[in-house]
Amino acid sequence: MIILGIDPGLRTTGFGVIHKQGTKLRYIASGTIKSGEGDLPARLKVILDGVSEVTATYQPDCAAIEKVFVNVNPQSTLLLGQARGAAICGLVSAALTVAEYSPTQIKQAVTGTGKAAKTQVQEMVSRLLALPGLPGSDAADALGVAICHANSHDTLAAIALSGLTNLHMKRGRLVG
Repeated sequence: MIILGIDPGLRTTGFGVIHKQGTKLRYIASGTIKSGEGDLPARLKVILDGVSEVTATYQPDCAAIEKVFVNVNPQSTLLLGQARGAAICGLVSAALTVAEYSPTQIKQAVTGTGKAAKTQVQEMVSRLLALPGLPGSDAADALGVAICHANSHDTLAAIALSGLTNLHMKRGRLVG
């Protein structure tokens, strides 16, 4: 299964593509989509087109994206939400299912703690995917989203098959 992870941002949107076979994860690609400066609609189109290009290039089987967290500045949160929306539109336009994970869930899946620093995420992503160096922070975050989905996908599928419908996620953990 090829998984595309997206770390949305208005200036820089990170993407990470991994291959999961059994319990093994293999790095395929990562990078950033830079929307530059200018008016908002044009920048959102850059994100939409960039995500569409990534999906066309790597042909992922599924995608995952980081949820928006509420920022101190409501205007920044709104702009981030719009960038995230543009990225999601690019994913669903490619007929991909899109899973969503909170920053805490992603950090928990990659580092073992939901309060990890960005540098810890970069280091663990590099180790988990046997990369020769540290990826940039936006690309590392996107790879972390993909790793989180790779680890969660099997668990969520097993839960769905078992018929346990009263389970849900709370603070990055599965609870009944």
